[in-house]
Order: sequence, then structure tokens, then C-alpha cells
Amino acid sequence: MTQIPSLVSRSLSNFAEGLVVAIPRLVSGLIFLALAYLTVRVVLSVVRGSIERLYVGDRELVGDLIVTLVAVFLWFGVALTFLKVVGMGDVAASLGTAVGFIALGVSYALSEMIEDTVAGVYLLRDPDFNVGYRVDAKGVTGTVAAIELRKTRIDTDDGDRVVLANREIEPRWTHDVPETDAAAADEPPTAD
Repeated sequence: MTQIPSLVSRSLSNFAEGLVVAIPRLVSGLIFLALAYLTVRVVLSVVRGSIERLYVGDRELVGDLIVTLVAVFLWFGVALTFLKVVGMGDVAASLGTAVGFIALGVSYALSEMIEDTVAGVYLLRDPDFNVGYRVDAKGVTGTVAAIELRKTRIDTDDGDRVVLANREIEPRWTHDVPETDAAAADEPPTAD
């Protein structure tokens, strides 16, 4: 029975010593989070401003994707660094490794979606593949109605709308030039 007060006394003493060590780390962590928040906001503002100048109109979706990816990487780095600042470096290392393996598995599971998205970015950046252009892609000839990150919609001459995955279009498609434009391109220029 006499051991219980000494056990309680040691427990309270250990708890107090733990608080003395933890409070400065927690304060440092909170200061780090405040500075990191401001830094991430500034970096994302700069990135968004730069991206908005590059990707305008129907290409805004690509810019939004890039800004989102940058934000995810920055905030993940902030989270790992916060854990390190508060003295949980081993947890940060384990978390970083685990997220790496999870990302590898997710990227494998979503490989076709990622392939569609990458092909969509290439198609959106291609000056010869725009909405309103006539193209022949994957055996479908028609007018490009919409280009999205994962799919492209083509209106055929029959009035049908065909939806194709970008990974199927990007490697092999042709710009379908109307007969009158092709004939005019073959004629030699006339001298005035």
C-alpha cells in the first residue's frame, strides 16, 4: 500500500518532465506551421499566377491540375517537417516511406487514368488539335467537340458524338484537311 503514493509521485514527476520537454517542441511546431502556411500560400500564389498566364481558356484544367499537384507535395512536405520539428522524426520517416509505397500502388492501379491525363495534357498543348478541327483518330473522323484531361469528344458527320480516351488518340491521329484547303495548298502562289 505504501508503494502506491510513490508510484503516483513518480508518474506525476515523469509527466511534468515530459511536459517540460514537449512544450518548447510544440511551440516550435506551431511557429513552424504558421510560417509554413504563409510560405505555401505565397508559393501557390506565384505558381497559380504563372500557370494562369500559360494555360488560358479551355486549358485552365491543366493549370488547375498542376497547382493541385504542387499544393499536395508542399503540404505533405510541411506535414513531415512538422513531425520532425516536434520530435517525431522516426514517425515522419516511416510515414514518408509508407506514402511512397501507397503512391506506387495507386499509380499502378490508376495507370490508364494517368496515361489518359498525360495524353490529355499533350493534346491540349498541341496547336494542331483544337476544338472545331476535323481529325481522324482511332478510325473516327469528325470535328473535335471537346478536349478534356481524360477524354476527347468528336462529333462525326453522321451526327454521333464519339468519346475516346486520350491515350488512344494521342499516339496516332491526323488532322483532316478539307478538300478545298488541300487543293489551295497545292497551287503555286500567283504573282501580282
